[in-house]
Amino acid sequence: MPCLRTELYSCPTARADALFELCDALLCTDGPVWTPVDLALAPEHRRDHGALCGGLNQGRIDFARLRRALASVPLPRAADGRIVLAVDVSPWLRPGANTCPDRSFCHPFDRGEGKHQMVPGRPYSIVAALETGPHP
Repeated sequence: MPCLRTELYSCPTARADALFELCDALLCTDGPVWTPVDLALAPEHRRDHGALCGGLNQGRIDFARLRRALASVPLPRAADGRIVLAVDVSPWLRPGANTCPDRSFCHPFDRGEGKHQMVPGRPYSIVAALETGPHP
């Protein structure tokens, strides 16, 4: 089986170098990234701002290959062989987007003083398989 990094590099079909460095910068940057320009300033992004824009505008990705590459990564397991999952469901609040497709009402937990409030938005969830033990 090829190395995951090598397989991921083969997923972009246009502007592969720029997209790959963009992904490296996105994954390695500490804290939130507010604009693509912030990624151009990350040490992992060794290209100029024009390459970043070119990668975003003209880059193409083979999503079927990307799905296969990510699905081929073995899930980490606990010492007893169990798969331990962590789940986060968070709202992406869009109060001004009353007509966006797939809109639903989200309950934000950090607004107000314990008030029940529903805000238009899209709920999204992340599921991560957790490893046990020390990590380098």
